[in-house]
Amino acid sequence: MIEFKRPDGAKTPAYFEAAARADAPGVVVIQEWWGLNPQICAVVDRLAAAGYSALAPDLYRGRLTTAADEANHLMQSLDFVDATHQDLRGAGAHLARNGRKVAVMGFCMGGALTVAAAVHAPEFAAASCFYGVPPAELARPADIRIPFQAHFALQDDWCTPTVARGLEAEMRAAGRSPEIHYYEAAHGFFNATRPVYDAACAEQAWTRLLDFLGRHL
Repeated sequence: MIEFKRPDGAKTPAYFEAAARADAPGVVVIQEWWGLNPQICAVVDRLAAAGYSALAPDLYRGRLTTAADEANHLMQSLDFVDATHQDLRGAGAHLARNGRKVAVMGFCMGGALTVAAAVHAPEFAAASCFYGVPPAELARPADIRIPFQAHFALQDDWCTPTVARGLEAEMRAAGRSPEIHYYEAAHGFFNATRPVYDAACAEQAWTRLLDFLGRHL
């Protein structure tokens, strides 16, 4: 665990793993609504092993849960605007030191914040979203101007296929060229600690993610 400085001067705790190369590009990983748990830390570790210095900000400041009701309470209590403009921008700036390119990615709640960061945080050169779309008042997908990838589940009852296809349609109508992937899986299919985990879809999404990062970082 480390701390990094936000634009406002406050500090945010985060889980960080450096790549072997000192000049490696960076990836900011945004948590699900459960908090900064071992599963998110494992994603950071996998990215570091793949050659990216990765950092996951602790947006809940140490709070964790495995209960959906409590996770919803924690998510509803989060200041999404502050998280976007302070925590995520600070995380991007921390990894972007020495001119390194940085991407942002996230899952569920973190997927929605990935879209917001892609719109509002100039520190990021690319973004990959897993099954999350923010409300229009936080960010409009049409305003994304960096390379953007998304992974959506066709059996998702939260970030539904209708919502996902709406994001894609909005971006394409604005002249963007998003890379959108749909999977025959349920919401949260990438999370190996949950019953909805789908190993084949998760591995396919991971391969696509690494290809995307390799092309744009």
